[in-house]
Amino acid sequence: MQEVRSLAETTGVQMACDVLGVPRASWYRAQRATIISPATARPRPERALNLKQQQAVLDVLHSEKFVDMAPHEVYASLLDEGRYLCSIRTMYRLLEQADEVRERRNQRRHRVYQRPELLAEEPNQLWSWDITWLKGPSRGLFFYLYAMIDVFSRYIVGWLLADEETGELGKRLIEVSYQRQAIQSGQLIIHNDNGSQMKAKPVTTLITNLGLQQSFSRPSISDDNPYSEAHFKTLKYRPGFPERFGSLLDAKVFCRQFFTWYNEQHYHTGIALLTPHAVHTGTWQEVVDRRQGVLDAAYDANPERFVKKRPVAARPPAQVWINRPFGSGDPPTTETGGEEVLH
Repeated sequence: MQEVRSLAETTGVQMACDVLGVPRASWYRAQRATIISPATARPRPERALNLKQQQAVLDVLHSEKFVDMAPHEVYASLLDEGRYLCSIRTMYRLLEQADEVRERRNQRRHRVYQRPELLAEEPNQLWSWDITWLKGPSRGLFFYLYAMIDVFSRYIVGWLLADEETGELGKRLIEVSYQRQAIQSGQLIIHNDNGSQMKAKPVTTLITNLGLQQSFSRPSISDDNPYSEAHFKTLKYRPGFPERFGSLLDAKVFCRQFFTWYNEQHYHTGIALLTPHAVHTGTWQEVVDRRQGVLDAAYDANPERFVKKRPVAARPPAQVWINRPFGSGDPPTTETGGEEVLH
């Protein structure tokens, strides 16, 4: 907190906390603690139990008769014996001070999952994949769409459609995408959720053998895999997406048309209204230059229409994050849980 205090003197508390990654609530809590002097601290009530009396209560609670009983049961039992030591609340307070207030039965300990924090600064550094269900011709029948998206460019580097979910199909998706993009060992991180297909032995073995890294979302947190989730939403809200597909072939025809449109024609809001193909192949600079020429001409013809300044053609993000680290610089722009830092 001393660093925050020193920086706050010149920049203000909010900026100091943002730069150092310290919640402002923690800063103000620490400040309040420093201004409480012994003179202003709460005095000890005269009716409070002294140390000897407190230990006597704990001895009773620890006794063989009461060790497995809750304080309110101990209180009632003592009253029936004609004894009063203290209130139920005081018993709880003393047990809490001794760190003895907890569930006495064995409890399952939930695993603490690490928050994935992944950065992409160019194509083929970070891929994300997921599986979605497409309704088949009858109730209860589904087709399964596997799709791999490049997080930086939003380009779909691979997809397949099948009538089942298996680790072998996930392995095939990764293997074919890897070969088409000519990925090198150690170049790529593949992010996915915690589905059984993603953790299947064929998938994990392949990723290890290819010299890649695998990252997992935390359970039940869809924002840890936002780009795949957003892509599937675009698919299912696309005009012409049917309520049901008549056959696996029908679904493949639709998906083939969709992915061609998505990669080569879709003006994606997350990448400055460029197409994923342009960003993935690095040809986006030519598009931005042409747009800038159009904007310059419009400004020269009618400068009064542009009140604040000369218009500038938007550029794609220089960095794209899955869960940007807290307190790591400028505030990001957000898209469906993913986070980007613009040029």
